[in-house]
Amino acid sequence: MKNYEDYKLEFATKDDIELLISYKLATILDYAKNLPKGEIEKITNYVKTTVPTQIEDYEIIMINNKKIGCLLLEKYNDGILINELYIDKNYRKKGIGTNILNNILNNNSKVYLWVYKENTLALNLYKKLGFKIEESTETRYFMKYNKSCK
Repeated sequence: MKNYEDYKLEFATKDDIELLISYKLATILDYAKNLPKGEIEKITNYVKTTVPTQIEDYEIIMINNKKIGCLLLEKYNDGILINELYIDKNYRKKGIGTNILNNILNNNSKVYLWVYKENTLALNLYKKLGFKIEESTETRYFMKYNKSCK
């Protein structure tokens, strides 16, 4: 198995907008199944509108000069929100996401995120790392990591 610990995070540029839109839509549409067509159109329009406005906050996950995912962090209340962590399917289950999450947790005392209930792989990882469910919607959990409570 290849060692993927040598990933790099690079700031996204305007050239990455279409890629970031595709990542965000893949995340949403993979786990928000059975949405009505009108809802999918609303989500698609929302993503196409918001990603360009957040481009300066996105980081691209790189391995051997290949773009394999993205990370979007935002300030939130008393901590930081992982707005998006996307890794290409071919690079999942290789420790990249865990490594990125551990770096975020080591550098922040409170971390928040949303996760789709159907995304059991990510959900189990978040629980293992110490995230706790704070809220629940029909399709997602809002989770919080609190370093002082670990």
